[in-house]
Amino acid sequence: MHKPAITQVPIDVTIAARWSGRAYDATKSVSQDQVIALLEAARWAPSCFGDQPWRFVVWNKNTDAASWQQAFYCLVPGNQAWAKDAPLLLLVCADTLFRHNQKPNRFAQYDTGAAAENLCLQAFSMGLMAHQMGGFDSDKVRSTFNIPEQYTLMAMISVGYPADIATLEGDVLARETVERVRKPLSELFFANRWNQPVV
Repeated sequence: MHKPAITQVPIDVTIAARWSGRAYDATKSVSQDQVIALLEAARWAPSCFGDQPWRFVVWNKNTDAASWQQAFYCLVPGNQAWAKDAPLLLLVCADTLFRHNQKPNRFAQYDTGAAAENLCLQAFSMGLMAHQMGGFDSDKVRSTFNIPEQYTLMAMISVGYPADIATLEGDVLARETVERVRKPLSELFFANRWNQPVV
């Protein structure tokens, strides 16, 4: 399914055409080389002091189905309904402390978001689809996979090949086919002072 962003001026197709779909092709796996490419894209995101505070846990259904299933059970039921066909699940974490001085890193979550978006854009450029999710039980993930308390659990991401939306039904199908909407530029971006629209 093609749902390009409607923009006031043209933007790069990788950004305009990327979207968070829910219809995954359960018959197609993601190769180890593809996984490494996704992680390399995340690795090269910018970060404060070059600290790279992000940590990703990757579960591949085709190489360790049992671990993937444990991660899947940490998703809320609404996300399980469609993520069941995604061959990859990833957990995105942010280190709360700087490496060089062990002081709180207030930029960690910002930087980790950049790494996650790099991964999602790379996925699209490879013909894959990535969907970031906040709907998961962070306590369950932390205890199941022994994630240290020092790391903030930010999101889970499903990755796989897109499938025909006919594989979806009910509320999931309705959400898949709804028009993409964003607030106007004037509400989000200001020129020279707060609340003065840039356009």
